Amino acid sequence: PVPSARHRGSPGEPRALFALPSARGPLPPPRWPVECEVIKETIEHIEWVPPQPEPFCQPAGPEWAPAALGEEQGTVVYHLSTAPPGSCFTRSRVGGAPGPLSSPAAPLEGPQDTTLLFESRFESGNLQKAVKVGPFEYVLTLRPDLYTTKHTQWFYFRVQNTRRDPLYRFTIANLAKPKSLYGEGMRPLLYSQRDAQSRGIGWRRVGADVRYYQGGSGEEPAAFRLSWTARFPHDGDTCFFAHSYPYTYSDLQRYLRALAGDPVRSRYCAVRALCRSLAGNTVYLLTITSPTAVAAKRAVVLSARAHPGESGGSWAMRGFLDFLLSAHADARLLRRLFVFKVVPMLNPDGVVVGNSRCSLAGRDPNRAYGTALRGSFPGVWHLRATVERVLAEREVVLYCDFHGHSRKNNVFMYGCDGGGAGAGPRLRQRVFPLMLSKNAPEKFSFPSCKFKVQKSKAGTGRVVMWRMGVSNSYTMEVAFGGSTLGGRSSHFTVEDLKSLGYHLCDTLLDFCDPHPAKVGQQPRREPRHPGWSRGRGDAGAVPQFQQCLSEVDVLLRQRLGRELGSGSSWSDVSPSELESSTSGSDSSVSDGSP
Repeated sequence: PVPSARHRGSPGEPRALFALPSARGPLPPPRWPVECEVIKETIEHIEWVPPQPEPFCQPAGPEWAPAALGEEQGTVVYHLSTAPPGSCFTRSRVGGAPGPLSSPAAPLEGPQDTTLLFESRFESGNLQKAVKVGPFEYVLTLRPDLYTTKHTQWFYFRVQNTRRDPLYRFTIANLAKPKSLYGEGMRPLLYSQRDAQSRGIGWRRVGADVRYYQGGSGEEPAAFRLSWTARFPHDGDTCFFAHSYPYTYSDLQRYLRALAGDPVRSRYCAVRALCRSLAGNTVYLLTITSPTAVAAKRAVVLSARAHPGESGGSWAMRGFLDFLLSAHADARLLRRLFVFKVVPMLNPDGVVVGNSRCSLAGRDPNRAYGTALRGSFPGVWHLRATVERVLAEREVVLYCDFHGHSRKNNVFMYGCDGGGAGAGPRLRQRVFPLMLSKNAPEKFSFPSCKFKVQKSKAGTGRVVMWRMGVSNSYTMEVAFGGSTLGGRSSHFTVEDLKSLGYHLCDTLLDFCDPHPAKVGQQPRREPRHPGWSRGRGDAGAVPQFQQCLSEVDVLLRQRLGRELGSGSSWSDVSPSELESSTSGSDSSVSDGSP
């Protein structure tokens, strides 16, 4: 059984307003561990959607890999010292390390020097070292998650002193995962500050000859390399490379400040502090509902960014909040029907320092929901306590935790099929993902969904919430790459990611529709958002619960490959028989108890 947060000290209601973004005045600055140097410049990027889809590149095979060049064959041009091995978080301050900044970048020898100037001492940045191994070739090392020696996946760094004509090659030499969507045609992201200022162009996919391969033999632990070539659009530009569209803690605070300053939206959206993180950054809790008949409403709980490197989850959350807080008739209906509890950034410290997976405890927060460690994982502990409190008052009809996936394209969900239950529960908890796949057929893949509860996932948010009594408890996985569905073979844009939040709203209304239309009739609602099509099938009908329940039954029988014997039922079928593979989330490795 999951230990109760109530037995470890009552969390009380979300605490009074502290360190909250006000409509006026400066944003509360992020707090950093004292080991981290932070530059004073504010880094902001414009939002932009490319006018044409950005296709995957032709994946390069593993038969050829660039020579494994390292420090001994080149010149170190950027080297940032980090927390010493074996250290742990002790204290934080605004602005990070006190005192003057060091100079991790080698100085240029003059205007003719074409060496790139690297920088990553800003929110979510994580480049540790750059070695120049050719006139326009660099081998890069990422900083592992702070206070660990692993979890290298996310990257985000700045380059200056660019030249437009040369073809540059970059190789990140210490990635952790054996398999990546970079091996299937995914390309890195580039942002040109000059293009943003003069042409309104933001993040775009770049890179040719993209290769993902194992590094040199004998490396412990085994390291994998990502290599790509690219040209810069301008001489003397300031550019950024990233693994996914960045969404920082300050981005969230800017969004919440705009909410606080909006006299309409702030009437039905209360922004409170759920708790403080280890570094003292505020973990925000949003309560969204209309003020009428609150006692009779069911609840919906959503969270994102337990894993800081999975920034697509924040963009999906942005889309969800944009729609739910809009004046659209369906948004008003949702607010009348439900009380929404939303934690848009569970792990702000990890986001601030540029971690891929961990908090400043040096552990994965999404394996800590079953522990009693309030001091190590305050965001997770207080979210669980909040859900316990809500469950004591009302039904929680849905819990969904937004994540990113590095090995499979499209969007899909992980649910909870513990086996042994009757046909009803086992079929019903597959209905919401099936409905979502019908509402977003060019993005969401129902066949990629998994429902087996693996032992290594016992401490995840979805499993713990399910064991607490939330029958529809899911992790939504959003690929770092894009979609291969509906004739697409292209990267997700920011608008694609935001549309997932809208489709979740759409599906919630279909799932809990108080007045379901008959199958085959036209939708009872207009499309939710201009440009976000509902993606209906030929009949254009709203997906119906009973219809989807029957469809799930048929799909599971097909997957089982046999008929249920006489006298047997779904309760006699193990979850493993219904899964095409046991591969679960993006990391099946648990950090264990600290």
